[in-house]
Amino acid sequence: MPKVLMYSTGVCPYCVRAEQLLTRKGVAEIEKVRIDLDPERRDEMMERTGRRTVPQIYIGDTHVGGCDDLYELDRQGKLDPLLAA
Repeated sequence: MPKVLMYSTGVCPYCVRAEQLLTRKGVAEIEKVRIDLDPERRDEMMERTGRRTVPQIYIGDTHVGGCDDLYELDRQGKLDPLLAA
């Protein structure tokens, strides 16, 4: 299973929803980058993704996007193959 990286904050309900879906899909470990605690990582996130909102999720080298993007991938049947890569 590829590494899962999530840029998040401590009070983000979308981050929680995204994490719940990933956990249901069998992801045991999510590397969380708390941009509220480490402002330099926020700049890194915006540079890497071109987005300002959390969560921003990477599965391996693939930028999935945010929570809605993650759920949409799942609805399209594309999340499982990405996690299985």
